[in-house]
Amino acid sequence: MNVTIVHDYLTQRGGAERVVLSMLKAFPGAPLVTSFYNPRTTFPEFAEADIRTLGVNRVRMLRRNHRLALPVLAPAFSRLKIESDLVLCSSSGWAHGTTVEGRKVVYCYSPARWLYQTSRYLGDGYPAGRRALSLLRPHLLRWDARAAATADCYLTSSTAVAERIREIYGIEARILAPPTTIDPAGERQEVAGIEPGFVLCVSRLLAYKNLDAVVNAMRELPDLSLVIVGTGPERSRLAERAPDNVRFAGTASDAEIRWLYGECVGLVAASYEDYGLTPLEAACFGKPVAALRWGGFLDTVIEGTTGVFFDVPDAASIAAGIRSMLATHFDPATLMSHAEENSEARFLAKLRDLAGLRGGGSSPPVAASADNATSHHGGALAEFQDGT
Repeated sequence: MNVTIVHDYLTQRGGAERVVLSMLKAFPGAPLVTSFYNPRTTFPEFAEADIRTLGVNRVRMLRRNHRLALPVLAPAFSRLKIESDLVLCSSSGWAHGTTVEGRKVVYCYSPARWLYQTSRYLGDGYPAGRRALSLLRPHLLRWDARAAATADCYLTSSTAVAERIREIYGIEARILAPPTTIDPAGERQEVAGIEPGFVLCVSRLLAYKNLDAVVNAMRELPDLSLVIVGTGPERSRLAERAPDNVRFAGTASDAEIRWLYGECVGLVAASYEDYGLTPLEAACFGKPVAALRWGGFLDTVIEGTTGVFFDVPDAASIAAGIRSMLATHFDPATLMSHAEENSEARFLAKLRDLAGLRGGGSSPPVAASADNATSHHGGALAEFQDGT
């Protein structure tokens, strides 16, 4: 059986990219088609995959900042045609628009945030992108609805996103929680200049992550330190406003992430997340979380057992949540057992089953369109085109 995986873009290190790495394990040898690929800013494991990029990848400015490409990515994917027995679309906005000959299964992290939650997604930035989206919104809403309707099966990460898919598309999605892929037994590398005993926050630095409030909460907790791991367009602004007990660690390797989880006193997670992966990663190391009572965190945090909730993402509520987390006794063994319920092995087996396959194995697809795009595996040319 031919299997092809299609993903929105590979330009960052996030939960969706970790899921794609697991998809590649579920279907060994499957080509991975994406709009942009920047090996320096995403996980190094992708270098081992057969990655095929669309023509827009040749535009360096867009490759470095995919949000500038919002208006062109819908037509780019809709003009991509793949002939394969199974096309697995890993999507939060574009990949599900791929035209396929065969079975299409969509793993949807969320209906497009840039389309349905524009203000929250873009914050105060990208005025040109906002104007373009405003003009194109009616067309994009129709495009998105048509794209969703072409799927044979919808999978998603959490109860909250399943409800959103039902409301927006009228589709009943099956829930398949992403796996925890971080191995606590792996190598750990100390991060220079950071003393153990800090509160950890692992997040891309974006407006909807509510990091302003997390940073401000530390003004009320002068005896604690906060380490924020992640990069994004909000970095400079946040750093300018942060008190002295906040440290921005930037991009961290897996070995450094293991050390940070192992040496922290707990995690804080205040963002509007569709799936709460980082609390499960912290639980792998026996560490609790103070999390926003919203979205995916409701599926991954057991109140009083693996963490505590706060109800509003403002500084006072977050500070109170952190204090409550530190004042509560959590059993590390219970936390680690909770994390094991979302193992990668279980995810791979369920994904193959829900996709209609019992085993892996794939061969390169046949694709048709207008512009050749580059394959990033072996230096050969793929026959993908995007017509943009």
